[in-house]
Amino acid sequence: MKKFILVILALSTTLVGTNVFAQGKYGADSAQCVTNLSFYKEYFKQKNYDEALPSWRKAYSVCPPTANQNLLIDGTTLMRRLITANAKNATYRAALVDSLLTLHDTRAKYYPNYAVTALNNKGLDLSNYVKNDPKKLYDGFEGIIANNQEQTRATVLLFDLQAAIDLFQAGQLDAETVINAYQRNSDLLEKAAPANDSEKEQVANVKNDMGSLFAASKVASCESLIALYSPRLAADPNNLQLAQSIVKTMSMTDGCDENDLFLQAVTTMNNLDPSASSAYYLFRLHGARGNVDEAIVYMENALASEEVEDARKADWTYELATFCFKNGQNARAFEYASKVAEENEALSGKAYFLIGNIWGASRCGGNEIERRAPYWVACDYMNKAKAADPSLAEEANRYISQYSVYFPETAEAFMYDITKGQSYTVVCGGMRATTTVRTR
Repeated sequence: MKKFILVILALSTTLVGTNVFAQGKYGADSAQCVTNLSFYKEYFKQKNYDEALPSWRKAYSVCPPTANQNLLIDGTTLMRRLITANAKNATYRAALVDSLLTLHDTRAKYYPNYAVTALNNKGLDLSNYVKNDPKKLYDGFEGIIANNQEQTRATVLLFDLQAAIDLFQAGQLDAETVINAYQRNSDLLEKAAPANDSEKEQVANVKNDMGSLFAASKVASCESLIALYSPRLAADPNNLQLAQSIVKTMSMTDGCDENDLFLQAVTTMNNLDPSASSAYYLFRLHGARGNVDEAIVYMENALASEEVEDARKADWTYELATFCFKNGQNARAFEYASKVAEENEALSGKAYFLIGNIWGASRCGGNEIERRAPYWVACDYMNKAKAADPSLAEEANRYISQYSVYFPETAEAFMYDITKGQSYTVVCGGMRATTTVRTR
């Protein structure tokens, strides 16, 4: 048994000298190489792995790696079986795991066309068989990522981040290194080109899991992120990739999207790579800060983009109308809400309801009739709202009751030569509407 263990340990360090290549494909002892290759393959094809192992081991020891790629591939199958069978022997198991990983490295070295596959498989075996050793995992995953880049299997990127977080929590890795690993792995996922729907779904799941893992790790506080990134962005204010990384990382940290650095990074993104989504984001950020005029400009830019689909454009236009109304810009609110009502039937009820409240909140100058006339328009729109969306009926009726109280009395209207049922045009605060006279 001792001799057998030494043989297995030797698998991890077996190297083929350069003189092998001068001795032919099968090495110096070509007869032994070919014979043992043949013997192990016959047993392997029959899935008689126990019988295949001795011949495979002999072939591995005498054949150069270039003799047959399947020698290395089949070896990984045999090593995995041995690892499982010897799970209780820690020393032996560790040697077997090292041998398994070496087989992947050897395949990647001597068969470069298959290096990506070999190293991705190594990543899975690392995660499956290396336990309680985050340093070995992290170093292994980092080597794979350095070689495979965006072709790295998605789950390997996730395992790498987990190993980095484990090292950070053990005090063996600083927060900046973990943050950089998260950003790099996230970027690689964005560049990935899934070959089919299954891989596409896996990438999407890993993106979510990676974000959740980073957020839950509490590797970086908002304060430390600001301290880390502020000088970087100040030194390189036109670095789009840096700005994107800042936004992505700070978005994953609770309460870290309300500071100047975050706003500056999003602004940089929008300036260097304008998009509807970044303009909309700036609308939300400026709106939260009370920068009304800036917020409106960014939302108008977002709505002007051709990349926004009609349904989303309607939602955003309604949101802008509501924002304007809440910030005392009734004419603008009326304009945008009217646009929604005209162009999107699904939102017309809500748009009419908002317009009704805009008119109901308007304070107009002039005589008594002119000051009360907006309430007629407000009730008109409340009736339109419940007709377009019956779910609004109860609330619309409540507002109609409130606004009707402010209708002029019949005698009062008569004094201004106004009678019930008469058509009347209301002009107030930059808004205009034609309505019908109603009295109490």
